[in-house]
Amino acid sequence: MKMPERLTRLVEPVVTGLGYELVGVEFDSHQRILRVYIDREAGIGVDDCSRVSHQLSGVLDVEDPIPGNYQLEISSPGMDRPLFTPEHFERFVGALVRIQVLRPVEGRRRFKGRLLAIEGGTVHLEEDGARYAIPFESIEKARIVPEFEQKTRKG
Repeated sequence: MKMPERLTRLVEPVVTGLGYELVGVEFDSHQRILRVYIDREAGIGVDDCSRVSHQLSGVLDVEDPIPGNYQLEISSPGMDRPLFTPEHFERFVGALVRIQVLRPVEGRRRFKGRLLAIEGGTVHLEEDGARYAIPFESIEKARIVPEFEQKTRKG
């Protein structure tokens, strides 16, 4: 079993038991950081992160899923929310996203475009008028790209 799947299975009951949604788990093996993204309707504050960190630290110390030292980081998904599951992609259809794939799709590994749909394990994206079909299992990283409205001054 891949480490993120094993870590997710270990972390999810703790996070959901505290009343939060587990958005996803990432382990950066170079920096030795375990990132756990949590969310809830009312948003996430420092106290929420601290509460989850305290509970998870105990479980991770007992289970010891990562050999050696590492840093535990609890975070809200933020405006550039990571997308981990097909359900995340479904929830954010219409959003601008940045996707990095493990193996090239049409000769490319990076995409930034409008999320059109996810159907049958394939993410459909439009970038600069071109449409791409990206197999979900080939996605290494995906994030929402924050968009801000331009305000015009009258006068």
